[in-house]
Amino acid sequence: MRTTYLIHNPGAGDEAHSKEVLVKLIEAAGYECRYSSTDDKDWQNIPPHTDFIVIAGGDGTVKEVVAVLLKKEHPVKRLPVAILPCGTANNIAESLEIKGELIDVIRSWSSPQTTAIDVGEIFDIEQQPDFFIESFGYGLFPYLMMEMKKEGRNEIPDKDQKMKVALQQMHAISHSYKPHYCELIIDGEDHSGEYLMAEVMNTRFIGPNLFLAPYGHPGDGHFEVVLIPGNDQEKFAAYIDSKLNDAEVVFDFITIKAEDVHIKWKGKHVHLDDEQLTLKENTPVHVRIKKNALVFLK
Repeated sequence: MRTTYLIHNPGAGDEAHSKEVLVKLIEAAGYECRYSSTDDKDWQNIPPHTDFIVIAGGDGTVKEVVAVLLKKEHPVKRLPVAILPCGTANNIAESLEIKGELIDVIRSWSSPQTTAIDVGEIFDIEQQPDFFIESFGYGLFPYLMMEMKKEGRNEIPDKDQKMKVALQQMHAISHSYKPHYCELIIDGEDHSGEYLMAEVMNTRFIGPNLFLAPYGHPGDGHFEVVLIPGNDQEKFAAYIDSKLNDAEVVFDFITIKAEDVHIKWKGKHVHLDDEQLTLKENTPVHVRIKKNALVFLK
């Protein structure tokens, strides 16, 4: 019998994502399930003889676990990771095409496919390297994060309503947000200009499931640098409007494959995954891809 180590964020999801339900589903599929809550201090101590790790939560929980794994030694670092998406946006799971009912996701583990996952390394922020698994960027999206927090909209309990409110807020600010100058060197080539948004993306989706990098994959060895210049303001607003009306159209924004990015933004709205950062204007940042950092089930 294969052994799983379930790391569960009990604050994510609803009754269908409780400890009791998740353990029962996993054990019914024929696995031994060892459980730990992210509320427990010792969840980072991965038990010996674990065949793979299961993360039940949203994107923030996935990153929390990944941050621990990246510091582990082999072979623990190379343990396969499965996701049971229980969060609001679940952008990492969506990018890996992990979707559907939890029981169907669990059943897929019986004939698993694995994929290597890259992470983005950030340098020059307070002289310490950091990392991201979704995206790092400037402009509209971190401004949306700031507005949602300021107006208390992150506390909306219903995830569908929260996503809708985030899209409505993004639609509103997309008309008024001013482009900022961005000094941008991608793999040695100059792409500097004035942009509403500059996102170095490792996943296909960010925020409220904004599908900005349809041709990327978190394990393809490249970032997708997505740039939205000021003259694409109406185009971006139309994209958000299509999502609000459940008729999403895939727009082609400027997308550049990259492995090494040097960036300076003449502004202060910046984020690292789901975290807002405080940087001085025009702080130089170096972003580099770390290939095949982890192994996920898909």
